[in-house]
Amino acid sequence: MSDGGIRCMWMRGGTSKGGYFLKEDLPQDTAARDAFLLAMMGSPDPVQIDGMGGADPLTSKVAVVSKSTREGIDVDYLFLQVFVDQAIVTDAQNCGNILAGVGPFAIERGLVAATGDKTRVAIYMENTGQVAVATVCTPGGSVTYKGDAKIDGVPGSHAPVPLEFRDTAGSSCGALLPTGNAVDVVNGVPVTLIDNGMPCVVMKAEDVGITGYEDRDWLDNATDLKAKIEAIRLAVGERMNLGDVTAKSVPKMMLVAPPRNGGAVTVRSFIPHRAHATIGVLGAVSVATACLIPGSPAAEVAAIPAGARKLLSVEHPTGEMSCVLETDETGAVRTAALLRTARKLMDGTVYG
Repeated sequence: MSDGGIRCMWMRGGTSKGGYFLKEDLPQDTAARDAFLLAMMGSPDPVQIDGMGGADPLTSKVAVVSKSTREGIDVDYLFLQVFVDQAIVTDAQNCGNILAGVGPFAIERGLVAATGDKTRVAIYMENTGQVAVATVCTPGGSVTYKGDAKIDGVPGSHAPVPLEFRDTAGSSCGALLPTGNAVDVVNGVPVTLIDNGMPCVVMKAEDVGITGYEDRDWLDNATDLKAKIEAIRLAVGERMNLGDVTAKSVPKMMLVAPPRNGGAVTVRSFIPHRAHATIGVLGAVSVATACLIPGSPAAEVAAIPAGARKLLSVEHPTGEMSCVLETDETGAVRTAALLRTARKLMDGTVYG
């Protein structure tokens, strides 16, 4: 890459971290853009020592943001996952954690004007063609990152960034249940193939030989387990309308168990080859939705509250993520909302 740098804001969004760019600041040619992002992150290298990446998929992420021309939409957001140890940049998935920083970034960069103490930012998610609305704290007309909201996986408290998701069903797979089935049996394991914002394969942890309460390090070293769930992942790509998923970061693999800490369900998430320290925002939405599908593996282990408006706490290795699901008279999910936080870490020039 050349020595020329590009304007960038480094932000934590939810439990992820990465570079936020205006689309106009990046190379418009996709190959040139990806080459810059790989060099910027220091990929491919397992420790990303020669770049900004943090040697983890959760800290090797990019948001590309632009002013939207779509009716009722403020900004367009493209999420890019920069692989750590492979020379791959992919837009095959969305990221609801990095999404949490898009609203504040858009206001900071002047794409959206603050509208009082709180500013709603309508965001078109280019990866999936869906819309999310972020509510950003803007006292005095400026973004603040200070507040009392806490989310598991992030130390301290910060300003809340509620995210409301609209029409996320089938975002990547074309339907909430791409096979039309609540349960499919793959390699002898009952699974739910689901996409409510993130393509996921949901199965009982016990059906692949674990409890579902193991920690991340144990899971990452469980080579037999990982081989078993990877075989299932490769087998379902075509069924989920995702094609050959060998080199793709979707679908995510979700191993569920009964809740232990007063929540709705316990989950261990693979993204897809490494165990997640928490769970992705849209992955949590998809798992919570699976819990509401009668006969599904998730429904068999979940504790579901009554009422049309359901608060489902999804327990993960470092805490929980609460999803608020609104259902219609048939029990189908209409909207989903989650609480996230974000923080600006650096604003300046980054080099590839």
